[in-house]
Amino acid sequence: MVLAILLGCRSESPTQQTKPPETGLFISKTHTSATDVSLVTEKTHQIYQWYCAQCHGVEGHGDGFNAPHLVVPPRDHTKATYLETRSNQQLFEAIKLGGLAVGRAPCMPAWGYTIDDKTIWSLVGYIRDLCDCEAL
Repeated sequence: MVLAILLGCRSESPTQQTKPPETGLFISKTHTSATDVSLVTEKTHQIYQWYCAQCHGVEGHGDGFNAPHLVVPPRDHTKATYLETRSNQQLFEAIKLGGLAVGRAPCMPAWGYTIDDKTIWSLVGYIRDLCDCEAL
């Protein structure tokens, strides 16, 4: 998986896609995230370390071991400047659908097939903890 991300996002040959790929994933509009983001557990931390830290870094500073090889630097999850301008729903969609699907970095993979919605909501809460910021 990491190799596929690096091959598709390496800085030597950036590719431009104008249309997001069809993922088959969907966002339920009936889901309420207010209670789910508070469900940050040790498992959430472990999931972040396994799936997110390779790019975003162990402590969320955007300095993971893949970061130097990406065309677009990974978001620093400890800086509230950007994250406080985004809703929890927007963060959820970026994690689930990937960066390209939400108009952000194409190197951000869609985790919706790998991580269930409840865990993605807990990752949103974990990111809020890292930045010590509230949602938009």
